[in-house]
Amino acid sequence: MMGSENDEDSHLHASKEEMESLFLRDDNGSHHLSPPPIIVTPADSDPLSLPPNGGTSYIEPPSYADVVFSPFDDSDDSSDTLSRSPSSSSSSDYIKITVSSPQKEQEAASSMLSGGSTYVTYLITTRTNLPEYKGSDFTVRRRFRDVVALADRLAESYKGFCIPPRPDKSVVESQVMQRQEFVEQRRVALEKYLRRLAAHPVIRCSDELKVFLQVEGKLPLTLQMGTGVASRVLDGGVSVVEVAQPARSGRDLFRLFKELRQSVSNDWGGAKPAVVEEDKEFLEKKEKMHDLEKEIINASQQAETLVKAQQDMGETMGELGLAFIKLTKFENEEAVFNSQRARANDMKNLATVAVKASRFYRELNSQTVKHLDTLHDYLGVMMAVQGAFANRSSALLTVQTLLSEVSSLEGRAEKLEAASSKVFGGDKSRIKKIEELKETIKATEDAKNVAIRDYERIKENNRSEVERLDRERRADFLSMMKGFVVNQVGYAEKMANVWAKVAEETSQYNRESS
Repeated sequence: MMGSENDEDSHLHASKEEMESLFLRDDNGSHHLSPPPIIVTPADSDPLSLPPNGGTSYIEPPSYADVVFSPFDDSDDSSDTLSRSPSSSSSSDYIKITVSSPQKEQEAASSMLSGGSTYVTYLITTRTNLPEYKGSDFTVRRRFRDVVALADRLAESYKGFCIPPRPDKSVVESQVMQRQEFVEQRRVALEKYLRRLAAHPVIRCSDELKVFLQVEGKLPLTLQMGTGVASRVLDGGVSVVEVAQPARSGRDLFRLFKELRQSVSNDWGGAKPAVVEEDKEFLEKKEKMHDLEKEIINASQQAETLVKAQQDMGETMGELGLAFIKLTKFENEEAVFNSQRARANDMKNLATVAVKASRFYRELNSQTVKHLDTLHDYLGVMMAVQGAFANRSSALLTVQTLLSEVSSLEGRAEKLEAASSKVFGGDKSRIKKIEELKETIKATEDAKNVAIRDYERIKENNRSEVERLDRERRADFLSMMKGFVVNQVGYAEKMANVWAKVAEETSQYNRESS
């Protein structure tokens, strides 16, 4: 008897493991929020049909013919999405970017070390019919450092635009997570980032992105040189090897200190700056964007709660199915009367529908994550908006600083001229200083005019980007809500039909048995 009991216990544990691997976990045995589509297993591998000790089956295998695992909306798979042109006149234009084939490579050995460290490169494949690109199909290998250089260059060249934020370089995650898992996460993040860049109406045709996607070589050097050098690289006018030194920043250290001083003066209520932000429409839009970000954060948190609840519900349904498998087995072994056999049949039906419901919840959760992930994406968009607004504030600060500097220089020149006029024949040393100051004033005036033009350009970029995001957000949120609601209703109806069918079969069996 002890041996028999051990055999039964081992069978029950095996059944549970099979059920969990079949319904509740992925191939690696770990839970996840966006599982792959479930492949329905044949009846002969179903735990409900397994005999207790290798004998004949005591339960008819459940039918899964009505378990259809497909989304109820007609949206395309995001993994195969083409970044199409936002212009309605060129809706047939597209650019598709895929990131694949991670490959470990050896860092070049330095003179101090016998060998270098390793890093991972990714194969980036681009297909496009955009005329701005030379060719329609090209591949390059890039490492994460190249992506960082691209993001930095875009941020410098396209101020005022809402540039999608690049993936973070998380050293902690790379140390804690399994190497293969970390590399795959980064591959997915890089692909999503590049596709977002390709979907931007301005960035998609930028020289920086075209160099990144088309030109092989040490791109961090070429990208740091700016748009002019990037264009020459694309045209073949300069090789990657020729670009050996990055350009120096145009904003010198003294200018940074002056802008910092101007910022402190503004914050602490000093003299009112000559130019202030007076665009009431922009200030209202900025405040609305801030409020929108808070609402998206709240909605994203609630979406995570829903996903967790659906995941828990699916797992609980699976455990319920396991529990009734055991009860069915017990009732069948002890059945003497028809009432006992009726109970066993009821439990078999309940186990069957619990298994189906568990599968439904898992697939529903996959679709929920797919649609509500739009909220998470828009948190990144809000970061890009903040960056664009920060560009505007920084440009305004530069204008304020230069205007203050011009005013200060003119005041010094006036004092020197007044002092020099009191000396008969003029003070030659003062006259020389005045001439030098006038040259400095002219250079500062020129810089001020450039800064004002940059500020106006960034203002216009902000305005057009906010309008674009408003249009896209309406379309994206409508698509998100439609997909979410349609799938929730569709799966709810499916589960209701399964429960109703089981209830009808149970009632019919009880009537026939009585």
